[in-house]
Amino acid sequence: MTLSPVSAGRRRILIIEDEPDIARGLRDALEFEQFEVLTTGHGREGIRLVRERGTDLVILDLMLPDVNGFTVCEEIRSFQPTVPIIMLTARSQDTDKIRGLESGADDYVTKPFSVGELVARINAMFRRLHRGPQPDDTIQIGDVTIYPRRHELVRNKRTEALSFYEVEIVRLLHERAGQPVSREEILEKIWGVSAHSTTRSVDNFVVKLRKKIEDNASHPRHIVTIYGTGYKLVV
Repeated sequence: MTLSPVSAGRRRILIIEDEPDIARGLRDALEFEQFEVLTTGHGREGIRLVRERGTDLVILDLMLPDVNGFTVCEEIRSFQPTVPIIMLTARSQDTDKIRGLESGADDYVTKPFSVGELVARINAMFRRLHRGPQPDDTIQIGDVTIYPRRHELVRNKRTEALSFYEVEIVRLLHERAGQPVSREEILEKIWGVSAHSTTRSVDNFVVKLRKKIEDNASHPRHIVTIYGTGYKLVV
């Protein structure tokens, strides 16, 4: 059974984190922002809570005592494909971040992190998720058709899911097609945070998007890097 995200009353956030101090700090900060918060230190219990109680967003630690965050993310995605998932990780390697995105995470935050920045990202995500009805237009990029409201991409009759941030990056680049868009602007408009070391977040999402859109992700024709600036969409 697939549960829809919670929509009535306060938005509910599930924290799956086994470090008590981190979980407590996040819970206090999010409750101050008027979110309803559930917490657990175990991955299997987190999966059960998503199934049985539903949630509007999941904050998921990568290193858990019973099962790793990649597996938890993949299992949640198998029955709840659209709920936003933010992964927490103490690992800084880009390969781990890419693996997290490929397992279905919408975003990642590397420990140690700023609770204020994480809350800003969550608020920005909810503002964009609930900004009202959007046009049901498709976006055509080469031979790829993107359906933003369905979070889907179709290429050669094959359908792939798109994460929240993948859709938002495509929207922004498409609105400015043919023009360079800086990493800093993408971060500020989509993530809701000022740019500093987190510009790598944008790059990692673009890597994942290119694998879905380009004929050859190593030599992209559509999502083009503007060195020293950001990216440009060539449709």
